[in-house]
Amino acid sequence: MPFASVAKQKIYYETEGARGGPVILVHGSGSNHAIWKPQVRALSTIARPVAIDLPGHGQSDLPGRNSVDDYGNVLLGLLDALQFDRAVVVGHSLGGAIAQSIALAHPDRVAGIGLVGTGARLRVLPAILDGILSDFGKTVPFVVENAYAPNLSDEMRERAIAELRACSPQVTHGDYAACNAFDVMARLGEIRAPTLVICGKQDRMTPIKYSEHLVSKIRGAQLVSIDNAGHSVMIEQPEATARALFDFVKNLPV
Repeated sequence: MPFASVAKQKIYYETEGARGGPVILVHGSGSNHAIWKPQVRALSTIARPVAIDLPGHGQSDLPGRNSVDDYGNVLLGLLDALQFDRAVVVGHSLGGAIAQSIALAHPDRVAGIGLVGTGARLRVLPAILDGILSDFGKTVPFVVENAYAPNLSDEMRERAIAELRACSPQVTHGDYAACNAFDVMARLGEIRAPTLVICGKQDRMTPIKYSEHLVSKIRGAQLVSIDNAGHSVMIEQPEATARALFDFVKNLPV
């Protein structure tokens, strides 16, 4: 099992391929690296995709973090540990906030960013932010219902609930607190990295207007909106998401 040591903390990652430059894939709140399996497989023919478990998630050591910048520092430490001068950073939701944070604070470390189901400001419903700690069992299904398009199958719903329950309430709450405090609306114009924005057209957590705003403010950013998908677009429409990332990465000088 591949682990990297970052500030004396073991960070788990999975990777395939070694032909091109690194592409770091970062999950969202309460999630783990497994959401990216189809995209890792697709990218492995042209790059070295690395899907990670953020601290406190999946197989990575506790504790988690409660700010986007702190998670960004972990990611920078991972780049150092893996001896990557720079990488394409692709992030979903919270992961997308982390990608923006690194692109702003350390532009020399990013060859491009992929922003999936995210925004420049990520306010969280009190029913989620407070409910994660006060009633985790009830709040998780509520999160799942809002994180997928309305046609979610029973099988996918149960799987999503189980995966979210696998992360501790404390770590998940820290993730949502990090999202709730995140706001780079006034700084988007400073991002110079090549940028791809992907969103599901039925996203209720970070609606398509969030993605449209990113594209309107980040110079040269591209938008790919995907039918029959909500907030979890890389799970709901894995092939379309993989294809968009593949087309983006293949044209970058990583």
